Amino acid sequence: MEGGSPACKTFLMDHIANYIDGKLVPPIGSGYIDNVEPATGLCYSKLPDSHSVDVDAAVESAKKAFPAWAETPISDRAAILRKIATLIEDNLEEAARAESIDTGKPLSVARQVDIPRASANFKFFSSAIEQFFSESHGMGTLAVNYTVHVPLGVVGCISPWNLPLYLFTWKVAPALAAGNTVVAKPSELTPTSAFLLSKICIEAGLPSGVLNIVHGLGSRVGQSIVEHPNVLAISFTGGTSTGKQIARTVGPLFKKVSLEMGGKNPNIIYKDCDFDRTLETTLRSSFFNQGQVCLAGSRIFIEKSFYERFKNELVHRTKALRVADPLSETCHQGALISENHMHKVLAHIKLAQEEGGEVMTGGQRIVLKGRCQKGFFIEPTIIEGLTPNCRTNQEEIFGPVVTLTPFETEDEVVGYANSTAYGLSASIWSNNIKRCHRLSNRIQAGVIWINCWMVRDLRTPFGGMKQSGLGREGGFETLKFFSETKNICIYTGD
Repeated sequence: MEGGSPACKTFLMDHIANYIDGKLVPPIGSGYIDNVEPATGLCYSKLPDSHSVDVDAAVESAKKAFPAWAETPISDRAAILRKIATLIEDNLEEAARAESIDTGKPLSVARQVDIPRASANFKFFSSAIEQFFSESHGMGTLAVNYTVHVPLGVVGCISPWNLPLYLFTWKVAPALAAGNTVVAKPSELTPTSAFLLSKICIEAGLPSGVLNIVHGLGSRVGQSIVEHPNVLAISFTGGTSTGKQIARTVGPLFKKVSLEMGGKNPNIIYKDCDFDRTLETTLRSSFFNQGQVCLAGSRIFIEKSFYERFKNELVHRTKALRVADPLSETCHQGALISENHMHKVLAHIKLAQEEGGEVMTGGQRIVLKGRCQKGFFIEPTIIEGLTPNCRTNQEEIFGPVVTLTPFETEDEVVGYANSTAYGLSASIWSNNIKRCHRLSNRIQAGVIWINCWMVRDLRTPFGGMKQSGLGREGGFETLKFFSETKNICIYTGD
């Protein structure tokens, strides 16, 4: 493998290692789990089947490293984070290939989105921590109050499989910037880029124990991190059912918790939209990353007066998407993350048909030739004719499946949009800005995009309402989560 820094030359190894106390180490119990490439259906590496004893070792390492890291000058912490960001950039091709192989997503997506964003997360929070401000409140000649933000200690970060390094660094970078030490768990389905990050952190000179990465199953490693008495906060992104379990566990322990969970996001399209831009972006919001994005616009509501025109063109463009080997430069759609998930999505499509839906395009598993003949591929799928309250329109499918529904009035579409248990994001497409403002205030979602989708400023708060999440990530919101705010009052009176 050519290019990249010396530490990353051989990261695609048969056996992935845990990263504990600054070293790459095998699991204490010596057990391993198969790591399957979604595009081929074949095992291509092994990851640690870690247990609570591995988590204990990681927590002990993080606890030991915390005092020195917390006292490290902010400028020095920021410099290390910037070096990590640079090393990720230096190894972009290797990291993108690892991400594509692990997830089944097109290599072009990993190259253009996932890995650049992972680098940007470290770069952004290295700067944000240097701008993180405190306040003072004078009381005349009596006293002055000032606030300080102090790190919590050892924190736990648990990230999902759909955007592995992207979302892993979205948690780890601010936690480290704020002066915490971290015990982190990447998804067992996509461990390789986190392993690569371990090597990069060693090369960047991150002190031993400041970041610890423990691989393994959520039921073992994730639960052990959540339950551990010396882990003082949990930041989690993943499924709503797992988020509920975490909330039940940490509630009696009074730990800080941030939960970013599922979505069933409405995409509301009016006749007065910019047709070409709306169509192009709707295609992307429907099928980006094979629809395996919590922000996917999976419920598309189209003003009735031009429903047929928009539907026909969307179906036409969807049929033109090329499902292929993710490593191919001409691939538009790759593989789903696992065989189980593929069958789950296919079951949802069957359910939609049982509920009265008509498949306009897609709906079937695709069997490719060559090395991907056993891969987990599904055609991009569009379904119409369903009621807004049916299971297909209420449950998160997390695959390349969208539904189309016509609407006539504003009240009608707001009712459709707010009818699910989720409230993560929504997109509104209209050149009537007054209407967009009204809808934005009425729709129950934490992120509203008007005439766009997935436009992200890392300074802004991110998170959902209802069962889509608890708390906010991004910018100073994240730094506040990973800190305790302390008020100090100095008496200056006689």
